[in-house]
Amino acid sequence: MNFTVNSKVLVQGATEPLGAMYVPLMQAYGTPVVAGVSPGYGGQALDGIPLYDLVEQAVEQLGPIDTTIIFVPPYEVLDAVLEAIAAEIHQVILITEGVPPLDTVQLLREAEATETLVVGPNTPGIIVPGQVLLGTHPPTFYTPGPVGVLSRSGTLTYEVGLELTRAGLGQSIVVGIGGDRILGSSFQQWLQILEEDDATEVIVLVGEIGGDNEERAARYIAEALDKPVVAYIAGRTAPKGQPLGHAGAIVASRIAGVGSDIGTAESKLAAFKRAKIPVADRPSQIPQLVQRALAQG
Repeated sequence: MNFTVNSKVLVQGATEPLGAMYVPLMQAYGTPVVAGVSPGYGGQALDGIPLYDLVEQAVEQLGPIDTTIIFVPPYEVLDAVLEAIAAEIHQVILITEGVPPLDTVQLLREAEATETLVVGPNTPGIIVPGQVLLGTHPPTFYTPGPVGVLSRSGTLTYEVGLELTRAGLGQSIVVGIGGDRILGSSFQQWLQILEEDDATEVIVLVGEIGGDNEERAARYIAEALDKPVVAYIAGRTAPKGQPLGHAGAIVASRIAGVGSDIGTAESKLAAFKRAKIPVADRPSQIPQLVQRALAQG
């Protein structure tokens, strides 16, 4: 994993509306965006960043690229990821929402075969406060510190980051793993990464109803982690039987063989209780639980 000011970042779909909006914001934050890729725009520039028609052309001109951030439309994501992997880029952040599931399966198979880290789809990306912004996080909400944040939600991630910052608790890294049903990197993978990260002293896991991501994460924390973890589950007050949240999360709990209880707030809270992980009742309570965890550590 290489998310530092010394890494080289490429943006695919740099001239798409969202890409064009966030490229200058990432650049202003200090993110080393060295090029953008948008077919038909080769030879032009976006806020001083050279544009290329192909990822291969960018790599030929600029040398190896560490990370690509993808803003292309859903049905172009598969080709964009395969193009990046072919150019030996092994950190891929998929901002795009609603990638066709079979496309996601195919790109993840290729990513696994090439040891490529995929964050997303449907993610705000990653921010290492004070160093790099890789996606759509509002950087003013964050400040450097010892708290690692992992989340399935986009806007809720920002809220938690702001609550921590206001309480004087900075963040080591904030990762949105994505909201689509089929995802690249999981809570478990990032928990392992943060367990080994010297800058992270405590981890905040932000989950939501639907799917079994949180249940699996709770088991992993109980079995494999030494660092303290604090959790929050969104959707606890949602009416029972009423599907809410990300479309992917809704579908997840309906898959045959999973069981009707998996994916409910009760199931997730019970999993965290078994793993002895403190759970905040609301986002504003998270800083208090983090401070307690730091004091005990």
